[in-house]
Amino acid sequence: MPSLPASARPDAIDETLSQTRYYRRRLPELHRLERLIRKGGQHIETTVLAEIRDGDLALPLYALRLGSRRSDAPVLLLTGGIHGVERIGSQLLLSQLATLISRLQWDEGLQQDLERIRLVFCPLINPVGMAHGWRSNGNGVDLMRNAPLDAETPGPWPLAGHRIGRWLPWYRGRRDTPMQPEAQALCELVRSEIDGAPFSLALDCHSGFGMRDRLWFPYAGSNRLLEHAAEVHALARLFERAQPHHPYVFEPQCHQYRTHGDLWDYLYRQQLAHREQVFLPLTLEMGSWLWVRKNLRQLTSFTGLFNPLVPHRHKRILRRHSLLLDFLIRATRSWQYWLPQDDERVFHQRQAQRRWSRTGNG
Repeated sequence: MPSLPASARPDAIDETLSQTRYYRRRLPELHRLERLIRKGGQHIETTVLAEIRDGDLALPLYALRLGSRRSDAPVLLLTGGIHGVERIGSQLLLSQLATLISRLQWDEGLQQDLERIRLVFCPLINPVGMAHGWRSNGNGVDLMRNAPLDAETPGPWPLAGHRIGRWLPWYRGRRDTPMQPEAQALCELVRSEIDGAPFSLALDCHSGFGMRDRLWFPYAGSNRLLEHAAEVHALARLFERAQPHHPYVFEPQCHQYRTHGDLWDYLYRQQLAHREQVFLPLTLEMGSWLWVRKNLRQLTSFTGLFNPLVPHRHKRILRRHSLLLDFLIRATRSWQYWLPQDDERVFHQRQAQRRWSRTGNG
């Protein structure tokens, strides 16, 4: 992984492009992220995964690490901003990061947790798309359709992904070409961070689907249950017992729609070769249609279809998901106490099949 250039060191962060008027106005999330890097100081290890071109400018794609540097430490990956128009996902992670940095000054329990686990934040994966309010990246490619993986049972065209051209949404990119730099950087980050970890969780934050908040897990391109359905069911039941009034629907993504080129399907399938390790990627899909129903003025803005525009509702959304993020930290810290084994795993596998399998899914 490339070392951190001098211009991206916390003590030099104010000298980067985010202090310019253009990016303070168009990409305040990047400006806030760099301020948090400085504020976090010695608690945060920062890496620039790639520099993404936007005309004559190069935008840094940051990864931040907190906690244990041990290669065999359990890992929680928190990512957002893959779709540039879905700013609320990045803002949620930035809010959580700010809270953690503040708590590290006094919270002995959190300090002890981070001695045992590693948190990895990549809150702004598509900076060019976010700066311009696009779903795609600067090349017109939908990064969540960009992995070299075709769906076994694709959903309706063109939502499932296509290769016709960037002028249509959900464009996958040209066949037999490398993944986009943002997608490559994310995949390399995930592989490097979970390599050697006995247990790892990922949460990728999105918005824009339905009236419910959903926690999706693979597969997005197949009706089959994932191979770690028992582990996901155990995690879901653990959360449901800890937070019985939670707002989420746990389900495979294929229950809603199926797509080609899903990055988390791709990464999960690659990790299956390491049978001694467990990797559970989740996607938080915040139900933005509920925000639209409560405030029809959001229909007048493309951004309003994916992000809460009313200030008090925006604050409520950030509070709403903080319990989930805190739970995931604790579940990663204590994974050995709840991850099912032997007969318990058989039980959870049967429960997962009853809960999530559909007729003919296998």
